[in-house]
Amino acid sequence: MASTTSSAPTTRAASLPLVPSVAFVLVWCSGYVAGPAGVRALAPFTVLTLRFVLAAVVTGVVARVLRGPVRLRGRALVRVALVGLMMNGVVFGLMYLAFDVGMGATLASLLHALSPVLTAVLAGLLLGERLTRVQVLGFVLGVVGVLVVLGPDVDEAGGALGVVLGLLSLVGLSVGTLGQRWFHLDDDAPDPLWSATVQFGVCVPPLAVVALLLEGVPAVDDPVGAGVAVVWLALVNSVAGLLLLGLLVRRGGAGASSSLFFVCPPVTALMAWAAFGDTLSVREVVGIVVAVVGVGIATGVAGRRRTPAAPSPERV
Repeated sequence: MASTTSSAPTTRAASLPLVPSVAFVLVWCSGYVAGPAGVRALAPFTVLTLRFVLAAVVTGVVARVLRGPVRLRGRALVRVALVGLMMNGVVFGLMYLAFDVGMGATLASLLHALSPVLTAVLAGLLLGERLTRVQVLGFVLGVVGVLVVLGPDVDEAGGALGVVLGLLSLVGLSVGTLGQRWFHLDDDAPDPLWSATVQFGVCVPPLAVVALLLEGVPAVDDPVGAGVAVVWLALVNSVAGLLLLGLLVRRGGAGASSSLFFVCPPVTALMAWAAFGDTLSVREVVGIVVAVVGVGIATGVAGRRRTPAAPSPERV
């Protein structure tokens, strides 16, 4: 599952290459399956700490080989680090806690799929950017869809606590995207590999401290499952997701991933069914369809208007 994004205003994106687009969607959605699987085998903050340690080491080595010495200094370094703390540490920390109390993969994916729409709404409210009626309609449909999926009983979503944690993660994702714009990272974009290394690495100390304070040294009932989940989250979601996003941005523009977001919830639902045997009621299917239509409408407009692009896997 991913994290930071390029959010500069863009024009209509070019057509995206099919194979990398499909791979990106599969990688992105797999994080919502690997995350709960990791939390079942290990405590949430322990999973995240190990994930970002491994991801930082791998991207750091790749960056050193391909880019040479790190050139991030001063304010640019601080700004990249702050965005990383929000988009990786806070957003994933909240969502993994939601996983721990019972939130499922499909609902988590659906909530995060609303992020590009919420970001556009917040940009209109906080930054004075133009917000169209169609974007508002898309946001409303997305919220209605989530409410339909939740239904009258939220126990399957981890109860009220799980829902609140998931919503806070969604807000954090959108606020982090706006923060990246506020820091003007896209006006003088730093190297994406070194930026990703910093953003992964800066999360490790606070996550490790929280893990030790709240979780101690947890017993691992399923070391194989825990290892597979951590390696998958670090190498596939973080590193491979970063490389795929870079390819899509080069081929389709900075807003490329926003047009793919609306397909993520149903793809995640299929993955959750294959991995965990999760099934959906008719009500939940209807809610997903309504939310997906809303996100599709809003991001279709966002790709042509002067609005933030969708959050995408760990990139500045």
